[in-house]
Amino acid sequence: MQIAVEISMYPFRPDYEQPILNFIGLLKAEDGLRVQVNDMSTQIFGAFDTVMPKLQSAIKEAFSEEQVTVMVMKVLHVPEG
Repeated sequence: MQIAVEISMYPFRPDYEQPILNFIGLLKAEDGLRVQVNDMSTQIFGAFDTVMPKLQSAIKEAFSEEQVTVMVMKVLHVPEG
């Protein structure tokens, strides 16, 4: 089952750019994910069973490094064929 995830990260700190870049770097380093970045969000594409655990791990690491961070996420099932 293929999915697409759109995620936006909002660290509550003046220098918000670096935590976002760190989070994107974690996702890009993972095998099995296709990551696209634009000005508004990051899109992650791949198999459900690959994307979700890797996304969970990246979110957990980002939360452990930041005091207050909001993640807004949409998940789309992409039918094959």
